[in-house]
Amino acid sequence: MQIPYTVEERPDTGLYNAKLGIWLFLASEVMLFGALFSSYVLLRTGDPGFMTIPHEVAEALGLHGEAHRWSDELSVPLAFVNTLVLIFSSVTIVMSWASLRLKEFAKFRLWMGLTILCAFGFMGIKAVEYSAKFSHHLYPETSNFLGIYFTLTGLHGLHVVGGLIVLVYLWGPGSKMWKSQPRRFVNRVETVGLYWHFVDLVWIFLFPTLYLL
Repeated sequence: MQIPYTVEERPDTGLYNAKLGIWLFLASEVMLFGALFSSYVLLRTGDPGFMTIPHEVAEALGLHGEAHRWSDELSVPLAFVNTLVLIFSSVTIVMSWASLRLKEFAKFRLWMGLTILCAFGFMGIKAVEYSAKFSHHLYPETSNFLGIYFTLTGLHGLHVVGGLIVLVYLWGPGSKMWKSQPRRFVNRVETVGLYWHFVDLVWIFLFPTLYLL
């Protein structure tokens, strides 16, 4: 039995199945990250010492003098570079989809390859950040702020890894569909592109919320 609306739009929604499915999935993701962001705001506004590093911990970290904030221990330059990497990857994944629409498969491979490299780059930089925290014995259980930091960035990282797996599949073995069902393959790239934009958007919120404010 052939599954309907894998290529053509449904008459009731105006969307093909995969696009409708990804929008519903992203709606659930908005609720998930919205709940975590809300928890962060409630914890931060409800506890005056939420952002302050205790004196004994500050001394252990080699921090002296005035009170220090947990966010000061995060690397703004690395996070800024990661922000640029993700923004650039949003451009490259759109270009990969546009290349398919123009029937330029070689350019699709190029732009999708760049998107994959950006995803690896983001995770590499994130690994450097995490390593720096662990080397200073800063773990999720160290403070509520770090607990939220590792939860939000760790969950976001898992989403990047999930997207990366799909991107590699579409760049590699999944691209065989281009020869047999080109329109369906274009739809798949568009769908994963929507997911990737959401992952980027979450990071755009995470960067100022955790690192700058």
